[in-house]
Amino acid sequence: MNPLLLNFPDSFDTDRLTIRAARFEDAQEIVDAVNESLVELRPWMPWAVQPTTVEFQQARLRRVMANWLTREGLGLQLCLKGTNTMFGGSGLHRMNWEAGNFEIGYWCRTKFVGQGYITEAVHGITNFAFMYLKANRVEIRCDAGNDSSVAVAKRCGFLLEGILRNDSLSVNGELRSTLVFSKISPKEFNYYDEPSKDEG
Repeated sequence: MNPLLLNFPDSFDTDRLTIRAARFEDAQEIVDAVNESLVELRPWMPWAVQPTTVEFQQARLRRVMANWLTREGLGLQLCLKGTNTMFGGSGLHRMNWEAGNFEIGYWCRTKFVGQGYITEAVHGITNFAFMYLKANRVEIRCDAGNDSSVAVAKRCGFLLEGILRNDSLSVNGELRSTLVFSKISPKEFNYYDEPSKDEG
């Protein structure tokens, strides 16, 4: 499959959310969201060490939009349904179109933490990948110490496959381990799934 020939929507809704491709005019909203959330983001996100600026985000958005067109990355804005109020960021990365393998990343704006928005977004993006991108596998990778991110993966039904021990450095330069979660396309038999109640 040539991903450049694959057509899919650049926006979709869940019960409470609008999830869409990034736009150049999102720069100020991203600045506001990131800068008010630095304390929570800094331990996990290397791009959140210092406050960001509109100019930086405009340049970044140009790259994100170009990657969408070339299918090298699908950056997503997470907004309250029917608005441009951004409650976080996400996207599909580490894309292997031939194998149908994609990784979801996500972060939440501080004032929207604890309302279930990221869990709802991950559910929606996972379904989007299976439905429109012909995904066979969707991954979530996160720092073993990031309890909030781990909880999202588990709530969304992702299976913990393993731990990459001391595989990289944290933002503060210390060794960290990475948890690897995955969800397999519903059309595929998952050997590791627990049997349903009506099975022997």
